[in-house]
Amino acid sequence: MTSTVTHFEIYGDDLDKLAEFYKELFGWKIEKAAGLDYFHIRTGPPEVAAIRGGLLNRPIPGPRSWVHYVSVNSIDKTIDLVQSMGGKVVREKAAVPKVAWHAIVEDPEGNIFAIYQNDPTAFPMPEPD
Repeated sequence: MTSTVTHFEIYGDDLDKLAEFYKELFGWKIEKAAGLDYFHIRTGPPEVAAIRGGLLNRPIPGPRSWVHYVSVNSIDKTIDLVQSMGGKVVREKAAVPKVAWHAIVEDPEGNIFAIYQNDPTAFPMPEPD
């Protein structure tokens, strides 16, 4: 039997605001569960076997989570959007040489996740003198 990721959960204090953040940033479909303080997250169309998740009130005080990588079309535009929506860059954009660009960011509630743009021409920039 193999171990696979079954879903993810994002913890927060203002769930409605956080749901809007992820809807706008990634176009995810996020719906509140009937009778619960829980939102279901669908990251892709129903016919695609995309990972699903949930948004719920923070059950623990500190940041104890995995870093999930989310594929984006433009890492630079996504970084700008994250910052304009109240998020922060935790680790600046960096290259996985000849594979992709990635950066670690946080949402307005301090949840950390990574963004990832495939790019076979990605290469680290030389350090300034």
